[in-house]
Amino acid sequence: MIKSVKWFFVVLIFSSFISFSFEEERVSAETLTVGEKAPELVLCNQTQSLDLRAGDGKYTLLSFWASYDATSRVKNAALSKEVRDYDRIKMISVSFDHYASVYRQAVKQDGIQLPESYVETEGANSKAFQAYGLENGFGNYLLDSNGVIIAKNLDAEELSSYLN
Repeated sequence: MIKSVKWFFVVLIFSSFISFSFEEERVSAETLTVGEKAPELVLCNQTQSLDLRAGDGKYTLLSFWASYDATSRVKNAALSKEVRDYDRIKMISVSFDHYASVYRQAVKQDGIQLPESYVETEGANSKAFQAYGLENGFGNYLLDSNGVIIAKNLDAEELSSYLN
């Protein structure tokens, strides 16, 4: 009886090691850290990427959101209103709504008036979603003129302090 219990535990431990070796590597939001260059931003599998550089001495705020995520939507609307007061920053707003009509309605309701506002209808399956590790929630990135991340997940007040 004791021999069979020992073998059971040996098999259990061995199978645990095997299962751990086959787990997929997951990209988390923490893989993109301050000081790193932001990944290329390609939406809807287009061949041309969006330019994340804003020019000398300027910043780019890259904001990811979706109309079904109330927190990200409110934060995106507040940030878009904040950037209107500054010439030194451009904001790129990316929604992960599956339907462009839902995205357009949310932009209209939230009063977002940005020249660079996009919808990525592929959602979590998109290259952008995966490159920026958004499976743990939406967020934003403040980039310097070279496309290097200098801050993450800012609210409107924190953004204002960076720009002053």
